[in-house]
Amino acid sequence: MLAQRLDDRRTLRLIEHSDAPELYDVVLANREHLAAWMPWAAGQTLDGMVAFIDASRKQLAANQGFQAAIIQDAKIVGVIGYDRVNWQNRSTSVGYWLAESAQGHGTITAATTTLVDHAFDRWKLNRLDIRAGVENHRSRAVAERLGFKLEGVLREAERIGDRYVDHAVYAMLARDWRAR
Repeated sequence: MLAQRLDDRRTLRLIEHSDAPELYDVVLANREHLAAWMPWAAGQTLDGMVAFIDASRKQLAANQGFQAAIIQDAKIVGVIGYDRVNWQNRSTSVGYWLAESAQGHGTITAATTTLVDHAFDRWKLNRLDIRAGVENHRSRAVAERLGFKLEGVLREAERIGDRYVDHAVYAMLARDWRAR
């Protein structure tokens, strides 16, 4: 997937090195909003964003998934991508973040649908999961809206700032995705 149109206003495309300043500006403008659920957000720097893009390009080159910029009206408003693909077990996870001003319009739901379709149809994976902070109701709603099944809660799965966050783990199997 080099680029995928979601609708007339929104597109997904692979993250590029030239995106670093714009991505950093989006994080900076949304730092408080993102830092509630993303451990990297509170201390993100421009150099850190460049390192993230470098890592995402290496991930792509190693056939371990990819990270895509979420573009709305020609501006980056977030990122969605796969964690490391487990080819032996035919599984991966999807992670995402979105600028606060872009929320509430189905953007992450549409972007996640595109990545689920890609994982199951193109890569022929069997399982996809989404992990979200138990109290992150908006992120959990995406998984639930798409029919992912809640499999359980991982207690204190992630440290964000000085607190530990429990993760709700949702999963979708290829056969269930096709049957929905």
